Amino acid sequence: MMAPRPPLHRLLGLLVLAASLGGGWLLWDYRVALDRPLAVPPAGLTLEVAPGESLRSLARRLAADGVLHRPLYLVAHARLEGVATRIQAGEYQIPAGETPRTLLARLVAGRVVQHRLTLVEGWTFAQVRAALEAEPALRQTLRGLPDAEVMARLGRPGEHPEGRFFPDTYQFPRGGTDLDLLRRAYEAMARHLAREWAGRAPGLPLETPYQALILASIVEKETGVAAERPLIAGVFIRRLQRGMRLQSDPTVIYGLGAAFDGNLRRADLRRDTPYNTYTRAGLPPTPIAMPGLDAIRAVLHPAPGDALYFVARGDGTHVFSATLAEHRRAVARYQRGGR
Repeated sequence: MMAPRPPLHRLLGLLVLAASLGGGWLLWDYRVALDRPLAVPPAGLTLEVAPGESLRSLARRLAADGVLHRPLYLVAHARLEGVATRIQAGEYQIPAGETPRTLLARLVAGRVVQHRLTLVEGWTFAQVRAALEAEPALRQTLRGLPDAEVMARLGRPGEHPEGRFFPDTYQFPRGGTDLDLLRRAYEAMARHLAREWAGRAPGLPLETPYQALILASIVEKETGVAAERPLIAGVFIRRLQRGMRLQSDPTVIYGLGAAFDGNLRRADLRRDTPYNTYTRAGLPPTPIAMPGLDAIRAVLHPAPGDALYFVARGDGTHVFSATLAEHRRAVARYQRGGR
């Protein structure tokens, strides 16, 4: 004899109860999973999101790598929040303790890893380009191009690149281009130079901001001692005012180019080039390096005094002299056989 079937209303009640219990458990699991830490090692995890990659594809990839345990929950949460299509491509550093919820916020905000590249005061443009090419996180778009083409791509055709870029530490995301970084450095130098030129001291023998940039590059190469920059700038300013030649070794070295072997000889001082300030009066035609802000300010606010000469002591500092006789004695003392 068959057992009597339960009334239909009892079956419906059981189904409703089961659905309610199941739905409640699912909601609880969903909420817990969103705030459960990802399987990230203590040192963190580097995550790269490719351009155009969907959140669903990324969630599956993280699940396959054992990082994310409930990939569908992450996608569902993003859709509920209306941000499923707003994740940004790039390189992310995921710290230990990150949860699916905080990961999604990071991806939507685009908090990508910022790499750093320092352009050093006193570098030539050749050194700048070498540093750009050696940076693996930068996308190379200028490799092999002549300098003139680089300047054209910056929208500055016909400009000489030397000294045009501001030495500083620049941050950029992986995949940023060398051209973008150079453009930022160019614009930074233009801003700094314009501001400092506007506040320059009166009576300087400099007609344009570019002339100030040229002289600042010489000051930058003459000393690494910050306190001496206004003193050296003062010497050069007074020489220009009196029609004296600058007689700066770094300009000679720059003019020699690849022919300079590290040893500056008397014959080199007599070898005429557009940059030899022993054989030619006035400023050289272009900067010889990237000047820093201190060098620019020193040129536009030189220290007062009567010194017209200086010679290196050999410890990084210099002796300043007002007369040629004093200078010759200093040379004899500190640079035997020197200039």
